[in-house]
Amino acid sequence: MSSTDLPAHTLIDVGANLAHDSFDHDREQVLTRARDAGVASIVITGSCASSSRAALELARTRPGQLFGTAGVHPHHAKDWTAEDRGWMRTLAANPEVVAIGECGLDFCRNFSSPEDQELAFRAQLEIAIETALPVFLHQRDAHERFCVILGDYLDHLSRAVAHCFTGSQQELDDYLDMGLYIGITGWICDERRGHHLRDLIPAIPQDRLLLETDSPYLLPRDLDPKPSGRRNEPMYLPHVAETVAGCSGETLEEIAERTSGNARRFFSID
Repeated sequence: MSSTDLPAHTLIDVGANLAHDSFDHDREQVLTRARDAGVASIVITGSCASSSRAALELARTRPGQLFGTAGVHPHHAKDWTAEDRGWMRTLAANPEVVAIGECGLDFCRNFSSPEDQELAFRAQLEIAIETALPVFLHQRDAHERFCVILGDYLDHLSRAVAHCFTGSQQELDDYLDMGLYIGITGWICDERRGHHLRDLIPAIPQDRLLLETDSPYLLPRDLDPKPSGRRNEPMYLPHVAETVAGCSGETLEEIAERTSGNARRFFSID
């Protein structure tokens, strides 16, 4: 089965940055293309106060199709203050907001200091516990410290997903031991950096695999024909799903049904 044969309105993209300004000129067309490609729902990632509010506003325009998260990405952790707890709790009280995050640690670029990142990360894990919402996690070049901090809260979190997983077998094992869901993106389609993920797909429990595009980032490199630009969008999620299906020995339809069921359970959405 090719991605063009995917049953209508089947997949769920659990992480797309649709509040990004690269979508400002054609966001409605992007959503229509996603729907036509078989993407039933999209969870819009919040990475700061403004994008989290924008995610909520967008979710309200298409009830049941769009949802949002509320969070502060580690890149923005230097701006974290005690007041951020207030707006995050307020957003989290809306039914369209289905997770706390994107939050975590990123020691690759250190746009915020490790100390600021850890402070913001802990605060958001506390909010996830207070609100009983799942947490949408980011980790880059910070695995050991990430696991230590997350471990302090794990017993009280409802659910957690390692967003955009690109790590090693050991990192995967650690996350699975912690009960995390695993989010797979178009990174798996990158022959330079991501092909090791293909061997890891069978190790992910069937009930903990999620699919995402991380649009507008991580455009699958092996699309054929190749798009004229570099912007990724949710319409390409079936291509990611097809790649994952090939790694797991399932059909595209089976992967779509299974991962969408996982997403509905994880985010408590219908």
